[in-house]
Amino acid sequence: MSKYLDLSIDEIHQLYQEKKLTPTMLLDEVYARIDENMDLNCFITLCKEEAYQTAKELEQEEVDGPFWGIPIAIKDNIITKDIRTTCASKILENFIPIYDATVIEKIKSSKMIIVGKTNMDEFAMGSTSETSYFGAPKNPWNKAYITGGSSGGSASSVAARMVPLSLGSDTGGSIRQPASYTGLVGMKPTYGRVSRYGLVAFASSLDQIGPMTRNVYENALLLSVISGRDDRDLTSSSKKVEDYTKLIGSDIHDLKIGIPSYLVSDIVSQEVKDVFENVVTLLKKNGNTVELVDIDYLKQAVPLYQIIAMGEASSNLARFDGVRYGYRTKQEGSVDDLYELTRSEGFGDEVKRRIMVGSSLLSSSKAKLYYNKALSIRDDMEASFLKAFETYDLLIAPTTTTASYPLGQNQEDPLKSFMDDVLVIPANMAGLPALNLPAGLNQDHLPIGIQIIGAPFEEAKIYQLASYLEKELALDLEGGKCSD
Repeated sequence: MSKYLDLSIDEIHQLYQEKKLTPTMLLDEVYARIDENMDLNCFITLCKEEAYQTAKELEQEEVDGPFWGIPIAIKDNIITKDIRTTCASKILENFIPIYDATVIEKIKSSKMIIVGKTNMDEFAMGSTSETSYFGAPKNPWNKAYITGGSSGGSASSVAARMVPLSLGSDTGGSIRQPASYTGLVGMKPTYGRVSRYGLVAFASSLDQIGPMTRNVYENALLLSVISGRDDRDLTSSSKKVEDYTKLIGSDIHDLKIGIPSYLVSDIVSQEVKDVFENVVTLLKKNGNTVELVDIDYLKQAVPLYQIIAMGEASSNLARFDGVRYGYRTKQEGSVDDLYELTRSEGFGDEVKRRIMVGSSLLSSSKAKLYYNKALSIRDDMEASFLKAFETYDLLIAPTTTTASYPLGQNQEDPLKSFMDDVLVIPANMAGLPALNLPAGLNQDHLPIGIQIIGAPFEEAKIYQLASYLEKELALDLEGGKCSD
């Protein structure tokens, strides 16, 4: 069998230009690999007919642009016209959208080919992808282990080399955390850098779409495609889109790099600390200053996230009532019965739990006490981050407290689900760009990542450091097999 999917985007592009490869040939390999790895449960919906139709249309054109004919997988909470979009929930099991999200319009304009919609935690609520109505995706490094979440299917599909690229969404670490568990590069852009139009909302003030890729260069290239102002999303930034690859490969001597002290405290396992310390030593040897810095309220990041995210989720998910679209109960009764039964039958336990807590938090007597207070403390945390960036070029920290762990291990512990994201939540709270970079392996041969956090709209600087570390660490991560 051919192994075009093991090549870089640039190498595939070169083969296209030389007429040695066609999009249809590449799709044949994509779907063959998906068939061979069905047990990973990465995809909820495959769109083979649409993909092959796009491929045939491209073959009537000249090769154009770096992503021409490149297959991509899309997280199933991103709206795709005429392609089922479920959010991994029973309540949207048969929902077919009538429009494309802005990022999908940009993907199509770049001549990429959408091959399917990936599995995830239901409505992106979870950190292991085990809350999916369609069952959990599995980690290609060890199929008995979690992929992380909520973008677990997007992560697993790229890590297993079924597709070169995928899109995920990150509300409290949902790109970076599964990227760490599966050995990928995953970027959560600055809040507002990528349009949220067509992203099914979980927590609107935190959600961001971002790229998940095999290497830093391809991640930066894809971010350049999906970024930009969108008048349909009033929170999107009008700041000019950069070429995010512009600093890749350039010198990084004399950077000042901070390490938020709480993010390397005793909450982090020793095996993760060892990998992180190796990176710190490497940076210091290269003439960079690396030192601890205190950021206010990091210890409170998880409860702050719970209050804000659950409050916003309860409001956003109120639209799923069985009246306009989605699942509707078959039991007869009053309008109130329709609402109650539809939602109790259509939502999973974790989603119902978060809606109930969020609704309570937003009730008139508690909103000021909890939600408004949480927003105020969040502002103070953001201000503390921004003050740190007056001194430091970038911040670095571990991405996760441990490597991936067995499926089912913490499924009955809702609090553990949030603690999996304790190191990644702060960047969402402050709206900062942050990237996971594979940095090493534990003794069980499972990936461990570090995250690089930048000031607002400093994605190019993050990629600069990430590309240097990627080259120096020289990890060979391929298809769930890594040698260093």
